[in-house]
Amino acid sequence: MPPWKRKLHEVIYEADTPAGRFFDIALLIVIIISVILVMMESVSSLLDKYATQFYIAEWIITAIFSIEYILRIVAINRPRRYIFSFYGIVDLLSTLPSYIGFIFGGANLLFAIRALRLLRIFRILKVTRYIGESRKLINALRNSKAKILVFLFAVLIICIIAGTLMHLVEGDAGGFENIPLSIYW
Repeated sequence: MPPWKRKLHEVIYEADTPAGRFFDIALLIVIIISVILVMMESVSSLLDKYATQFYIAEWIITAIFSIEYILRIVAINRPRRYIFSFYGIVDLLSTLPSYIGFIFGGANLLFAIRALRLLRIFRILKVTRYIGESRKLINALRNSKAKILVFLFAVLIICIIAGTLMHLVEGDAGGFENIPLSIYW
């Protein structure tokens, strides 16, 4: 592996170096900004007022993610392994909506296409898997799996009971037409 490629690999794939840590933090910030922008675009009043700024920001972010995707492929000896990995597919799918919208004109207005950009949030998992603290959190969650499941089951039961009570008390007049809608409330 040439020295430049080794250095690139170190920056992109090794978070225990200062350059790797900086890269991961910068990428995390871009991911968070991207997700916030997608959520803000879903607010009609903001989209009407800032459509041009959203469009420009989306293309800047798409360019950053595209460059990162290409650099990840270049930085490893077996690019196919990354391309077909979970994170490689997420990286590709999170940038495709912008290109699809550009190629097919107006397709970026389709909710399904725009919603795909929210896949970028899964990129956070990629960054956090290299951080030591995230490993501790994952181990703690694994060790507490049974307790968490009992808690979630209890929450589900409470939601079902509360939804049923709301349906019985409020009924159709309150918008609680059936138990599933009442549970959703």
